[in-house]
Amino acid sequence: MMNWEQLLSLKRFGDTEKRPRIAQDETRLGFDVDFDRIIFSSAFRSLQDKTQVIPLSETDFVHTRLTHSLEVSVVGRTLGRRVGRALLERHPSLGKLGYTFNDFGAIVAAASLTHDIGNPPFGHSGEKAIGEYFKSGNGAKYKDQLSAKEYQDLIDFEGNANGFKILTESREGISGGLRLSYATLGAFLKYPKPSLPKKPTNHIVDKKYGFFQSEEAAFLDIVKELGMKAKAVENNSFYRHPLAYLVEAADDICYTIIDFEDGINLGLIDEDYALEYMSKLIHGINRDKYYALKHTKDRTAYLRAIAISSLIEEAVAIFLANEKSILEGTFDKSLLEKCKYEAQINDILKISVEKIYKSKEVIEKEVAGYKIIADLLDVYIKAINNKFDGNESNFDVLILNLLPQEYQLETNNLYERLMQVSTYVARMSDSYAIRMFKKLTGNLI
Repeated sequence: MMNWEQLLSLKRFGDTEKRPRIAQDETRLGFDVDFDRIIFSSAFRSLQDKTQVIPLSETDFVHTRLTHSLEVSVVGRTLGRRVGRALLERHPSLGKLGYTFNDFGAIVAAASLTHDIGNPPFGHSGEKAIGEYFKSGNGAKYKDQLSAKEYQDLIDFEGNANGFKILTESREGISGGLRLSYATLGAFLKYPKPSLPKKPTNHIVDKKYGFFQSEEAAFLDIVKELGMKAKAVENNSFYRHPLAYLVEAADDICYTIIDFEDGINLGLIDEDYALEYMSKLIHGINRDKYYALKHTKDRTAYLRAIAISSLIEEAVAIFLANEKSILEGTFDKSLLEKCKYEAQINDILKISVEKIYKSKEVIEKEVAGYKIIADLLDVYIKAINNKFDGNESNFDVLILNLLPQEYQLETNNLYERLMQVSTYVARMSDSYAIRMFKKLTGNLI
């Protein structure tokens, strides 16, 4: 069974000595430093121009990846604090070591802030576009030159694994990426396994994967330090850090309720659905207050706030009721899959899929994203490989001048070259990817 003292490790990459909680500066706790480093990172800033669901909307209230991540972090902090308060009562030894309920909130808030940091431009279609390029596009020719896991990393390109790469990857002069605490990195790892074997069981940890082969050593170092329980030693597959369940719950709560709210405010979903569906998640609504609100946006905001509060209570109760099985690794579902509102949540998601995710605007964005990402990958991969082979053209030289230096590391490892380009494209914002696509196709307007 995993133990909380080890799971709450303040260790950072490169540390040679322990960081006892009781020795921390209470005015700037190590877990708060994690939050600050993420906020100031360029990878986090790029989320302001990455699609959440609705692309390039002309309205000012539709969520981007950045506003979504901030909201998930707020919900995650509350989840962490409420769970932490109960855990300190159950495990008084943690209090003697200096831990407080705010520590749990800070860890979950920081990990929640990063949960989408590795997602490519154009929403989830961006992940699929990169994968399709290597599976059935021009990148398929590299299959026989890669190991099975390396190729799987590319054809199932995963935003979670790319996020772990961003957070931990060493660069010249910078070791350990953002150098976050291991507790925060553990809470970030929703799927602590490699890309293969793919979905070997129905356990929640096997739904996706959490690290590329290029970050295997960093992953193993972190899970060992945290004492995360091995699921399949031969495959480097582990059960989750318990606080990853809270990060997942914060995300699930926000996208379920807030995407639905966006759809109503955009007119994609009838406002009548707001009261009909969201009231099912709420113990009681003050209908006088609801109908006194003049604007649709205010009415949906009122319902959203109460619905989120209700789901937070549910998630905390389920986590605490299942703490033992979570620490043992036997809790095999997300928290919201176990909640009493599962059917109501699924109803809301079904409406969102029909009215928002399959709307013309969203589909047009996804179609464009496939073309843009495939062409960017094609041009950059050709240039970087031609340079390695010593037969680059003048055009290749020009293209490589557009590629940032940190993505031009000379290596004879094909997988590393392909991953360099893939992660570069994945870090682009929507607008930057469109601008680069236009430049590479000769459209300078």
